[in-house]
Order: sequence, then structure tokens, then C-alpha cells
Amino acid sequence: MRKLLFESLIRPPLTERPPQASDAAVDELARALDGIARKRLGRSLSIRAVDAGSCNGCELEMHALNNAFYDIERFGFRFVASPRHADVLLVTGPVTKNMREALKRTWDATPNPKWVVALGGCAKDGGCFAGSYAVVGGVSDVVPVDLHIPGCPPPPIEILKGLIALLEGASGTAGASLD
Repeated sequence: MRKLLFESLIRPPLTERPPQASDAAVDELARALDGIARKRLGRSLSIRAVDAGSCNGCELEMHALNNAFYDIERFGFRFVASPRHADVLLVTGPVTKNMREALKRTWDATPNPKWVVALGGCAKDGGCFAGSYAVVGGVSDVVPVDLHIPGCPPPPIEILKGLIALLEGASGTAGASLD
């Protein structure tokens, strides 16, 4: 233990490299998303995150949208705690038997217009958890899905691109995928 302590005093801290996307690219995507949301909804976009039984990999990337680098709240987008205030349900993970009813109720509680985005491979078809005794399947097996954002997990930039694609084609996106 003492050896580790002394080594930590000598070595610089090990940190991760910043994301590869440039600040300009993030700003451009977020501004586009803001403009489209205001045009379609007359206000900013409210997102309700629903974990239907995931490994939390997609949640980490989704919540990175709120960190200091991406900071989508500066453009008026926010994650909300209640489905009654949401425009988009961002669902991660395969739907487990325990979460089936909760997901249905969350979808029912979300006012129209509402969209459902299946985030990640597991949300599409159950991923590596498909066929498990505890898994119902993908999100589309429980509620209608408007868009699927692929990846395991998809990076924050891809999530932003998916939200833009959702709002740009909001009238005809049922079952769409970014694959």
C-alpha cells in the first residue's frame, strides 16, 4: 500500500483524452437541434430517460450530454424527471419483465406529440440479453418506437444526430433506424 501511495505522488494522474469531436461540431449539432425543436414544438425539447434493464453503458453516454463538454442544456434541452413533462422517451436496454408495465405506464403518461427513441443495440432487439428468461425483448415489443440509435453504447454525438433526425422527420419516423 505504501508503494502505491509513493508512486501516486511521483506519477502524474492518468486521465482520459477528451472526446474527438470539436467544439464547433458540438455547437453546430446542438444549435440545429434547438432550431428544429423550436420549429416543431414551439419550445425546447424535453427528454425523459428510461432504463428498461440495461448495463448502464448507454446511460453513461446519454448523461454525458449534460457534462461540461457537450452541455446541451445551454441550448434549452433538458432531461426531465416526469414523463408528463417529456416530448421524447429515450429508452435504454432490453425490456425486462419487471420493467414492461413501468415502460407502458411511462409511455401512457407522456403527452402527445411524443416520440420513443430506442438507444443502443439492446433496446432494439434485446442485444446479448435476448432469449433470457427475464427479458421480454426490445423496446418495440412493448411500445411503438420512432427511432433506433445503434451502438453499444452510441457516443453522445450520435445521440445528438439521432435527436435531430427524429425531429426533422417527425411525421414519418415510425420504426426508423440510424443503422
